[in-house]
Amino acid sequence: MEALLIVVGALAVIGLVVHTLFQEEVKACFERDPAARNVIEVLLTYPGLHILIFHRLAHALQQWHVPVVPKAVMTAARWMTGIEIHPAVNIGRGLFIDHGMGVVIGETAVIGDHVTIFQGVTLGGTGKERGKRHPTIGDRVVIGAGAKVLGNITVGNDSMIGANAVVIRDVPEHSTVVGVPGRITRIKDRAYPGIKLDHTHLPDPLAERLAALQQEIDALEAHLKEHRKSQPKS
Repeated sequence: MEALLIVVGALAVIGLVVHTLFQEEVKACFERDPAARNVIEVLLTYPGLHILIFHRLAHALQQWHVPVVPKAVMTAARWMTGIEIHPAVNIGRGLFIDHGMGVVIGETAVIGDHVTIFQGVTLGGTGKERGKRHPTIGDRVVIGAGAKVLGNITVGNDSMIGANAVVIRDVPEHSTVVGVPGRITRIKDRAYPGIKLDHTHLPDPLAERLAALQQEIDALEAHLKEHRKSQPKS
């Protein structure tokens, strides 16, 4: 009984420390996941939070130039969470990784504040070059399930990457990207409060242009038919 009380007490202390040090990340879980019920559940069962705890430790060791250990920590964390993040990645405040299985974030990636990443996302490089070779993600960006953001590019603040999009060029602020390769629908001079998490029902600029072209073709055909009817029969 005493051993059980000690274990429970230790877990409570650890939970309190984690909640204090990762207050914004825990808050993000409740703000962006309707399935989050209580703090204990989030602390014990959310792999997206667990990987950030491991990463903060490994990143500090990486900054102190400790060899081997940072990668070993993140390798163990990958086995536990299904999420792979290089210890050198710079991560801002309030990152939320939803589910997280299959997420891969490369060494020189930079992630801003209050970013949301869904499962299967890759922030990867495009070759064997050294130096900055992974994306820079701005603040309040949402990256949909299965999306790939590749190369030394920048995704501007308040942008949204649609599910399964492949992004290989810079994305301006307040933009939506869909498709393969990613196509940009820019929303100029419009900022929306809060973080929009609907990364599947997004505008498709190519489909919209094709639909507009089809409407013009239909109108021309109707005009030609009327013109032919109005001509005198020979």
